[in-house]
Amino acid sequence: MPSMSIYPTQLALSPDQQLQITWSDGRRDALPVRLIRDQCPCATCREKRAAPPPPPTLLPVLSAAEAQPLRLLGMEPVGNYAYSLHFSDGHDTGIFTFEMLRQLAEEPNRPA
Repeated sequence: MPSMSIYPTQLALSPDQQLQITWSDGRRDALPVRLIRDQCPCATCREKRAAPPPPPTLLPVLSAAEAQPLRLLGMEPVGNYAYSLHFSDGHDTGIFTFEMLRQLAEEPNRPA
């Protein structure tokens, strides 16, 4: 479990849409943007993940933005503990703490 004193010292976005993070303890991670988006901690996303799946006969209706490959459009610091991320599907309400990003990076068997 990461300590609250560990924080990102450098951030970069690779051409293949991975958020590259260098941490204050020297560790380097590359997190796929899709993985980060799929783990959004906002209330709406948590409710969607907890909801039962729709019947298989119903097709989801996607917006034009959702039908495009997902991209990270921007990041803004939130205090000294998190980032607000802006995704190409229009979503921007999740607050991603440093601790959460580090836990995602340390998750065993996470998609690369």
